Amino acid sequence: MKPKTLISFGGVYKGLTPTILKQGSNQAIRFFVMESLKDLYKGEDPNKHVPKLVVGAFGAVAGAASVFGNTPLDVVKTRMQGLEAAKYKNTADCALQIWRNEGVTAFYKGTVPRLGRVCLDVAITFMIYDSFMDLFNKVWKA
Repeated sequence: MKPKTLISFGGVYKGLTPTILKQGSNQAIRFFVMESLKDLYKGEDPNKHVPKLVVGAFGAVAGAASVFGNTPLDVVKTRMQGLEAAKYKNTADCALQIWRNEGVTAFYKGTVPRLGRVCLDVAITFMIYDSFMDLFNKVWKA
């Protein structure tokens, strides 16, 4: 006799809140750092061109900032979507249990390997983004 598998509607959305918080903070941090670094590079001349390799370097820094800024949310999200997710009532409960049982360093598990991947990814993404924005600004002159 086969065991019945019950798929709950709530199970599909387990970890939704920390996922939204993680992705929102992720992009906010990346764009804030990128635009701040570009403004710093341009100095007094807002029309100064930022070379693509410099954009890539700024993207890597923005990626690193986003890793350090939202890895705690990523850890909570991962725990809530993992095999032991049932032991957490909600996002706050998950974070509190991690804090109490493992300490603050548990929120930064996986940071180093994630840094390598994310820095390269964000550097390339912002170089492509910057190239498209250059193209769009040529096609649709403001």
